[in-house]
Amino acid sequence: MEKLDHLDRRILTILQTDAALSLEELGDRIGLSRNAVWRRVKALEEIGIIRARVALLDAERLDLGLTVFMMIKAERHTPDWLDRFTRATRDMPQILGAYRMTGELDYLIRARVADVKAYDRLYKDLIARVELHDVSASFVMEEIKETTALPV
Repeated sequence: MEKLDHLDRRILTILQTDAALSLEELGDRIGLSRNAVWRRVKALEEIGIIRARVALLDAERLDLGLTVFMMIKAERHTPDWLDRFTRATRDMPQILGAYRMTGELDYLIRARVADVKAYDRLYKDLIARVELHDVSASFVMEEIKETTALPV
């Protein structure tokens, strides 16, 4: 599969909205047979465009109502430090995203926790695992837009 055509893009757009649709329902929406849709979805999975099919959960109902962004300045910039930081962030389920940044900031972390006390526990756990030069945090007061859908 070299290039995505309009049908592939429609499949991806629809699956980002509801990955639980049956192949028949998906085919009905785009005008293809079940087998044709299956072949396209399989090809999109094989080349890695579709990485996974997941359920999106309601964080509030799971008592994870606070989103926090942690701005990190690194203690040092060595491969060993980066490896420890990477392992720490990947091992902590509250951390949903960790990003190496350009500019004044070295790393940005996005996490979901129950409240400020839970954030404090997350902070203490992180600094016990890896040395950090500076950590500041901002708490989300209102979620204006949050999506996992990519513009295909």
